[in-house]
Amino acid sequence: MMKTNSTTVLPRLVTAEAVKDKTVIVRVDYNVPLIKKGQNMVVADDRRLRASLETINFLKKRSAKTVLISHLGRPQDRHQPQLSLAPIARYLTTKLNLDCLFYDQAVGPSAQKTIKQMQFGQVILLENLRFEKGEQKNEPRFAQRLAQLGEVYVNEAFANCHRQDASIVSLPQYLPAYAGFNLIREIKTLTQLLDKPKRPFVVMVGGAKIADKVAAIRHLANLADSVLLGGVVANDFLKADGLEVYRSLIEDHQQKKDQDYIKLAHQLLQTHRLEKTLLDDCIPLPKIMYPIDMLAAGDIHETDRAKTQIVDLTKGMADKDERVKLVYADIGPKTIELYQKMLAGAGTVFWNGPMGVWENPLFSRGTRELAQAIGQNNSIYSVAGGGDTISALDDMGLTQKFSYISTGGGASLEFLSGQQLPGIKAILKV
Repeated sequence: MMKTNSTTVLPRLVTAEAVKDKTVIVRVDYNVPLIKKGQNMVVADDRRLRASLETINFLKKRSAKTVLISHLGRPQDRHQPQLSLAPIARYLTTKLNLDCLFYDQAVGPSAQKTIKQMQFGQVILLENLRFEKGEQKNEPRFAQRLAQLGEVYVNEAFANCHRQDASIVSLPQYLPAYAGFNLIREIKTLTQLLDKPKRPFVVMVGGAKIADKVAAIRHLANLADSVLLGGVVANDFLKADGLEVYRSLIEDHQQKKDQDYIKLAHQLLQTHRLEKTLLDDCIPLPKIMYPIDMLAAGDIHETDRAKTQIVDLTKGMADKDERVKLVYADIGPKTIELYQKMLAGAGTVFWNGPMGVWENPLFSRGTRELAQAIGQNNSIYSVAGGGDTISALDDMGLTQKFSYISTGGGASLEFLSGQQLPGIKAILKV
C-alpha cells in the first residue's frame, strides 16, 4: 500500500516477488469495439489492449502463468458467438506480438486443467465473463470458482473499477491482490487533477447523459476555476436557467424517475452563481458556463447545411412551450470562441464528452476546434476520458496532442466525483 502526495491511498503495485513462478489472474478490460471483416470479427480500437501490455510482459518475464479474464458487451448471462473474446486473443497474437492462447470457458475443471498444462511464461485469455450469470450478480460462489484458476490476483481494469462485478470486488477477497501498472497510473493521474492541478483548472463536460456526469460536475465545480458545458449535458443547464431548448434532448425526472436532473442543474448553477472566473484578467464570467449560442437543425442526422441555423441564446430566448422542430446539435461559433479564450489561459484541462454530434460533419466543429485549441497549447496539461471523447479525438487525429488519455469513462467520472471506486477498495490491504 502506498500514498500519493495527497491522502489518496494507492493499492499495492504488483511485484516480482509476488508473481514469480505463480499462476496470476489478471482482470483486464478488453471490452473493446469489434467489427466484422469477411467472416471474422476484428478489433476496431486496441487502446485498452495496449494499456495492459506492460503488466502482462512484466508477468511473462517473471515466469508467471498469466490468466487474462475480461467481459465484452452485454450478453446477459448466455453465450453469444459475436461477443466471444476469441478475436481479441487472435489480435493480441497477430497484431501486438503477444503469444496468447484462448480457452472457450471462463471457469470450471476444464479451464483449470488447461491452465495447469500451460508452460510458465505463457499467457491465456479465457472466455467472456458475462457469459456466466455469477459475474454481474457478484455471486461469491462464482468468485470462488474464478479464484481456483490461480494463486495471485492483479487488477488492470481501471475502466471497470466502478462496477460491483464478481471479478472486480469479490475475487480479490480470495487471493493476494495487487494493482497493475496502468491502474496505478490512472489513479495517480486523476488524483493529480483533484489535488494539485496547475491553474487555471478548466473542466469541459459534454456528451449525451447528464445522469452519468452530474456527480463529477458537482465535485469538480468546487475544485475547478471554470466548468465549460456542451452536448446534451448543456441542455439541462439551459432548461434549468429558463432558456429555450426547443425539442433538444434533455434528461428530466420523467425519463429518470429517481432524479430530476433539471432541478440538480439549477441547484448547481445557484450554488456557484456568485463565483466568477476572470477572462483576460478583467472580464468576470460565471464559474459554470453553458453555451451562449447553439447550432440547431430539425434532426441530428441532417446533411444539408442550408437547413441548419445558429440560435443566439443571449437575448429573447426565454423557454416556452412551442412546436418549433429544432434540436441543438453543436455549440455555436460565439461559444466556440468564448471557450477557446478560456482554454488559452488554462494550466490544466480535463475533458469528458463531445460538444455536439461530432459523428455528423455538420456538427463536429465545436468538438474539433476545442480539441485543437487544447492540443496546440503546449503549456496545458490535458487529460481526456470517455469513449465518445476518445473516439472523436482518434477520428480527428488529435489523440497524441493530449497529455494523457484515460482508459476509464464512467470510472474516471466516479473517481473525479470524489468516490472511492469499489474495485480499488477491494484490492487495498490496510
